[in-house]
Amino acid sequence: MPDRAYVIDEMISAKAIAARIEALSREIKAEFSDTDKLVVVGLLRGSFVFIADLVRELDLPIEVDFLEASSYGNAMESSREVRILKDLRGAIEGRDVLVVEDIVDTGYTLSHVINLLKSRKPRKLKSIALLDKPSRREVDFRADWIGFEIPDEFVVGYGIDFAQRNRNLPCIGKVRFID
Repeated sequence: MPDRAYVIDEMISAKAIAARIEALSREIKAEFSDTDKLVVVGLLRGSFVFIADLVRELDLPIEVDFLEASSYGNAMESSREVRILKDLRGAIEGRDVLVVEDIVDTGYTLSHVINLLKSRKPRKLKSIALLDKPSRREVDFRADWIGFEIPDEFVVGYGIDFAQRNRNLPCIGKVRFID
């Protein structure tokens, strides 16, 4: 539980998120139009709401799997050490894979996961992130699709948490601490 009091100011509305997911899904469908089955890999835990809404918009044969990687724990800053806490259940060799991330900050987590999955020899490997904070990037990595580029703010909602709280907000909100 956070030690300091805070409020959440809406940054991206639920309506804006839904519209952006609809647009992104059209691009993803075009990219994977020749697939026999797209393996959509959600990075737990923050991507679970995003992945649920995204796959409902994709008119493709889909298999969903999850991978849990962590570089934050309950902290607000990345430790820069990526640990795989839960691996995929299925093999991805020769398959089409879309990795779904909630937010790209320093870039360590998604870069690590993409390199790990590349070593498993998928036919095609692409990534999407709902949010991107390019000003915080420490690793030269950019997701193939980005929902929204945001400034260097600590955000919650739509699956993204602060010490396991606020995941259930329907929008993306900026955390503002009250001193």
